[in-house]
Amino acid sequence: MPRILIAGCGYVGEAAADAFHEHGWEVEGWTATVESAAKLSERPYPVRAVDVTDRSAVSNASNEFDVVIHCVSSRGGDEEQYRRLYLEGAENLLRAFPRATFLFASSTSVYAQTDGSVVDEFSPAEPPRAKGKILRETEELVLAAGGIVARLGGIHGPHRSFFLSRFLEGAAFVAQKDRLINQIHRDDIVSALLLLADRRADCRGEIFNVVADRPVKANAANEWLSSHLKRPLVLDSGDTGQRKRGDSNKQVSNRKLRALGWEPRYPDFESAMTESILPSFGF
Repeated sequence: MPRILIAGCGYVGEAAADAFHEHGWEVEGWTATVESAAKLSERPYPVRAVDVTDRSAVSNASNEFDVVIHCVSSRGGDEEQYRRLYLEGAENLLRAFPRATFLFASSTSVYAQTDGSVVDEFSPAEPPRAKGKILRETEELVLAAGGIVARLGGIHGPHRSFFLSRFLEGAAFVAQKDRLINQIHRDDIVSALLLLADRRADCRGEIFNVVADRPVKANAANEWLSSHLKRPLVLDSGDTGQRKRGDSNKQVSNRKLRALGWEPRYPDFESAMTESILPSFGF
């Protein structure tokens, strides 16, 4: 039975740990705090409180694993938090588990293209912001160690949607400057991680984009929500606010991952919203 460590049992990691257990893997999960671990104490696999930024704690918790997935969340942290969680966390995990295949959950935000072009794993990934640069530095560390990088689109799923939350807060609008948004449903991330772990021998040192088949225009997403929820939108008077992912505008390709046999259950914004997200919000 293959053994896997999920370092970061948050929104994605918890679902991934459940799925790997269901698929016959021997799973161990880590969370940053005792309180978080306690909430998962009834899972059919152990969940321990281990801070990946604490080198001694990671070393002392060492077991043998076939795969280590590094999928911690910064929870909106600053640059220093990014460096500690992602880069230093990866360094600590790689040092503690040198024989395991390392799988790093990165982000498509490392692509800074703004011209609406199609980008794939061979396209330039030169993020201008410090957080994106830290992700790229972490990616290079992982790839040099023979690990696998999964660049995730904007994550949505049950009880989580940037577009829907903004809409319900009354903060959604039709922007003067539209752009493409690349998203991925949590469950499709999990299926991608399962596939990459199973096919790890063929994927070492590789990058894979994990996104839905089709991006959505921001205005189209808000207009779709307005139509389905029967609530009006307002016109933007001038979108000058700084976006979390910058001003990127691109279409991220998932062709490489699909070539491995992966197929998203939710190929676009509309299917994810209709079949999963809106019902979870009670609509």
